[in-house]
Amino acid sequence: MASSVSKFIKCVTVGDGAVGKTCMLICYTSNKFPTDYIPTVFDNFSANVVVEGLTVNLGLWDTAGQEDYNRLRPLSYRGADVFVLAFSLVSRASYENILKKWIPELQHFAPGVPVVLAGTKLDLREDKHYLADHPGLVPVTTAQGEELRKQIGAAYYVECSSKTQQKCPQEDHMSQVTAWLLATQFSVPPPLAIYTNI
Repeated sequence: MASSVSKFIKCVTVGDGAVGKTCMLICYTSNKFPTDYIPTVFDNFSANVVVEGLTVNLGLWDTAGQEDYNRLRPLSYRGADVFVLAFSLVSRASYENILKKWIPELQHFAPGVPVVLAGTKLDLREDKHYLADHPGLVPVTTAQGEELRKQIGAAYYVECSSKTQQKCPQEDHMSQVTAWLLATQFSVPPPLAIYTNI
């Protein structure tokens, strides 16, 4: 049985606008997929994760990816324990901006904070109708995502679809990431084998 909350982890999501950051957080915390796109300025979500009987509260901070918020967004970075750096698997530009824009920003404002790289919109990568409607689109492959993870030194690379709640290859990324954070950042002994990439 889980005890009361014993740890708090601040997790901040960053990435280009419209890559699915807000959907990812809403689906994770409520199991619902929002149908309307409303650009975020800042929003907070909360979820409890139980890891080996230890209840951890994840403070999930959603940020705006649009350039209009470049000066405001870094205010949410203070005290972050981990960043989820998101790009869309069907947007080559958002993938390329990880290296061009987001890693330099995080290194400047929050050096040394661990990063989890997340490829979103997994359902669209092989959706024949979507691909037919977007001729010339070349989706980002799992191998390319993993290569980017290595380039930026991210702790994990995950792919997911908020719409279908499809996750590859592990079922619960946040529990895995939380366990890894507890072991590496908070000196809590690791449960099971959590150091392999998910």
